[in-house]
Amino acid sequence: MSTTAELLKGAAELFPGEVVTSAHVRHFDLPLGAGRFALITLDNGHDHTKPTTLGPQSLANIDAALDQVDKEAAAGDIVGVGVTGKPFIFAVGADLKGVELLKRHEDALAIGKGGHDVLKRLANLAVPSFAYYNGAAMGGGVEIGLHCTYRTVSAALPAFSLPEVFLGLVPGWGGCTLLPNLIGADKAVSVIIENSLNQNKQLKGKQVFELGIADAIFEGADFLEQSLLWTASVLKGEITVERPLIDRGEAWDQAVAKGRFIADGKVHGAAPAAYRALDIIATAKNGDLQQGYDAEDQALADLIMGGELRSGIYAFNLVQKRAKRPAGAPDKSLARPVTKVGVVGAGLMASQLALLFLRRLEVPVVLTDIDQERVDRGVGYVHAEIDKLLGKGRINQDKANRLKALVTGVLDKAEGFADADFVIEAVFEEMSVKQKVFAEVEAVAPAHAILATNTSSLSVSEMASKLKHPERVVGFHFFNPVAILPLLEIVRGEQTDEASLATAFGVAKKLKKTAVLVKDAPAFVVNRILTRFMGEIQNVIDEGTPVPVAEKAVEPLGLPMSPLVLLELVGPAIGLHVSETLNRAFPERFTVSPNLKAVVEAGKRGFYVYDSGKPELDPEVAALLKQGDTVLTEDQVRDRVLDAVAQEIGLMLDEGVVAEAQDIDLCLITGAGWPFHLGGITPYLDREGVSERVNGERFLEAGVASVPA
Repeated sequence: MSTTAELLKGAAELFPGEVVTSAHVRHFDLPLGAGRFALITLDNGHDHTKPTTLGPQSLANIDAALDQVDKEAAAGDIVGVGVTGKPFIFAVGADLKGVELLKRHEDALAIGKGGHDVLKRLANLAVPSFAYYNGAAMGGGVEIGLHCTYRTVSAALPAFSLPEVFLGLVPGWGGCTLLPNLIGADKAVSVIIENSLNQNKQLKGKQVFELGIADAIFEGADFLEQSLLWTASVLKGEITVERPLIDRGEAWDQAVAKGRFIADGKVHGAAPAAYRALDIIATAKNGDLQQGYDAEDQALADLIMGGELRSGIYAFNLVQKRAKRPAGAPDKSLARPVTKVGVVGAGLMASQLALLFLRRLEVPVVLTDIDQERVDRGVGYVHAEIDKLLGKGRINQDKANRLKALVTGVLDKAEGFADADFVIEAVFEEMSVKQKVFAEVEAVAPAHAILATNTSSLSVSEMASKLKHPERVVGFHFFNPVAILPLLEIVRGEQTDEASLATAFGVAKKLKKTAVLVKDAPAFVVNRILTRFMGEIQNVIDEGTPVPVAEKAVEPLGLPMSPLVLLELVGPAIGLHVSETLNRAFPERFTVSPNLKAVVEAGKRGFYVYDSGKPELDPEVAALLKQGDTVLTEDQVRDRVLDAVAQEIGLMLDEGVVAEAQDIDLCLITGAGWPFHLGGITPYLDREGVSERVNGERFLEAGVASVPA
């Protein structure tokens, strides 16, 4: 059997680039005469912008610190041991860069075992151990505290989570075993499964305390001081920590069943991590910790060697890193300042855009429309949303007053836009309408003003073609709902100059959006792929495959919603419009479904009714459908849909619509909610062999979003 030190030494050799966390031990006397105390501080030597992570050498450093305090505890030199982090950060878990490098199951197993062997020591000291969650704590950071006897949390703590399932892992250093044994299976399932699959939802300090994960909560200003005072009272017996009795009966089984229901709803059995985590939680019911740890080791190693985790890490890196440095963006020094924004239109989309620019830029925003009633409605919408933020305590009264004063509405574009630096239109999706609007804006806006269009599928170059200065027109395509979906497709027209493009990227950054540079090609990225995807589903329905079979065929992708529910969200009329645009551009690949046309002409909002709470085919829609007699199986439908998507992405990359396949994935994750465990779409197409079947090669090199060869 290898010792922990040997395991960690071997792992450290595989990961030479680790940002190493040290574990400093200092000693002092506790208040109230409670005795000598050892405090371990986790610190990687960088400020809070580079959070503390736990790679193999970092674990070895914690192990060495525990060697020291273990001896002191056994000798009676100390009365307790505490663990805390550097300012603003406790620790944010295992270092994923190291996980990406692992190629063998036994190396992956060593990471799990090594982590357990080190952290278990906190529970086995001869004196009580205390975790002081002073700042952000995630994954392995949270698990350090779970192994301690007691925990305190800062009220100022901004983010606390076990995000592993979100990435395609399980909390594998004690999380799946210890958390349900501490707070009960139901709450543990919420933290490990539900929050993770809910876009990696974070807990704040107060919630950590209310869930019973922490035994005490203190204000951020003097958090450590108060925690040490509390520690002294606990050690002197003046404070007794009461914890609720855990229900190990039917409630535990119900919690696991609830977790399976949540996982089915989110990933439809398509990604294994949530189910592996639930199996371990089910095992933990008997309170046998070692059995749970062994199951965690096995699950961790299996998942590390699986494609979903590699896709999850790839997706995480896209969103965290590539999104911050958009491929092809011009030098940011070319960007011009934006001190006033104009919005043409005052409908729902335009009003959402006005609110976003107002909140993020905090500059005057002026809306225009064709009549006063619409203008008033648009400004009224923005005011009502500001009131909601005030009501939720997200902004104070002073800020609410200031924001309301910055938004205005006028009928006269000359009055509204004469001093605007950035004007965006969100009017009807019709080329002649958009060209007319831009001609009117160009006549009154300053010469330097950017003219941006929120078009979802029309040519930006054609829109700018009749202007005196087409170089300042740029596509600025948001996704609905604007406040939630991060993607912003920035479209470069044929004449768009570098300064206009740089300004657009600068504004996108201030709006906190994920900007991707896109060539001016029909429907850009997301709508082109989704339309091809949806078009193939429509085709098989039109040819004769029953609607439920066509819908169920793509469930293994684990998409956030089924194709026809998505169509309902987008609106069948918009779906039809985009398919007609693409059919004109690429008639050999994009069809216009006669059945979809019939649904739109009948004024239906979608294919389904929800009388029973579940989606059921609307009888009126069923009566409209004219189908052929070719009935495909789910597997045949899925192959056809995936082949079509792989072909389309291959063509888009050949056309240079985006720089690389990575940008396609970034767009689908941030603009269409495609799952992290797929890595967007291209890793999945590579893993399933679709890319090579259709295009003769993979989209990504082996080892990118997959286990290295």
